[in-house]
Amino acid sequence: MPNNEINEAKNKPSPKPKTKSATGAPQRPKTNKKNSYLCPRMTKIRDIDLGDFPLLLAPMEDVSDPPFRVLCKEQGADMMYTEFISVEGLIRDAVKSKIKLDFAEAERPIGIQIFGAELTSMIRATEIIEEIKPDVLDINFGCPVKKVTSKMMGAGILRDIPLMIRLAEAIVKTSSLPVTVKTRLGWDESNKPIVEVAEMLQDVGIAAISIHGRTRKQMYKGEADWSLIAKVKENPRMHIPVFGNGDINTPQKAVEYKNKYGVDGIMIGRASIGNPWIFRDIKHFQKTGEILPPPTIHERVDAAKRLLQMATQWKGERLGILETRRHYTNYFKGYAGIKEFRHRLVTEDNLQALYQILEEIRQAYSI
Repeated sequence: MPNNEINEAKNKPSPKPKTKSATGAPQRPKTNKKNSYLCPRMTKIRDIDLGDFPLLLAPMEDVSDPPFRVLCKEQGADMMYTEFISVEGLIRDAVKSKIKLDFAEAERPIGIQIFGAELTSMIRATEIIEEIKPDVLDINFGCPVKKVTSKMMGAGILRDIPLMIRLAEAIVKTSSLPVTVKTRLGWDESNKPIVEVAEMLQDVGIAAISIHGRTRKQMYKGEADWSLIAKVKENPRMHIPVFGNGDINTPQKAVEYKNKYGVDGIMIGRASIGNPWIFRDIKHFQKTGEILPPPTIHERVDAAKRLLQMATQWKGERLGILETRRHYTNYFKGYAGIKEFRHRLVTEDNLQALYQILEEIRQAYSI
């Protein structure tokens, strides 16, 4: 498990569970649309109360590790997910898979995300995760990477909806945890069955769904289409939370999409890399209508240093240094003349030298 800052968080008490409703379905207060601000709609994943319009940190491979999640949690992320974990690796005790199960108590509520396509393996992995006791078990039906989809995993399963539903139902029956799904609109432009699929997933017991507004074929290109996400939410049979994902990179866009598409919350991925403050900024804008000033160079340097420190403590110095490199470009994006510093950050192998370079950046851009 992570130590120091991350490890210390384990000592903090986790939220007390709330009483379930008689049916186990989310219970929401009725709202008057004209005066909804008088009675905010609470979003729940079974008995996990996420508050009014939660912001979720998306599961991102090689990004959403404990150090990164700690920073996002501090800046206001309401719920987060681990990197996706191969069920085949997990049941075979692969170190790379097992280390992804690590999380600190302060990160709760947290979901562990798995991917796979073989029923027996999915069930066994579910049993292993039960012992870890996260808040949620999430199934990845959305990863568009070819090496995943070619094996009918991730978004590949969008070519076989009956298999998707069977896997989801089996995991729901195996797990005592709320089971959620992250997926996409469909396989390609001619095959976008998300409205029907979401309803079927709900009917087999899925407790919430996060939808990326692109097809698998689109990967991350083009503009995310939230109109179909809105149709899922507008389906009168849907009662589970529906979270939208894709292209949310400013507070203004987050609030615009909330109002326009009516989703229960927003999942943020790439826009949070090097910018954990996006959660803080969205919440402030939603509450006040004001745009906060961008983080100062001191905040950026301090965050980069803490990320580096936590990463090396958790992964070991060598791996922590290597895997932190992908974040530096985003932390200091837009600063004139930063290219030379950035080159040094992504080529330096000595930990103390990296801290020194970050301090040089602080001095160079302090006003």
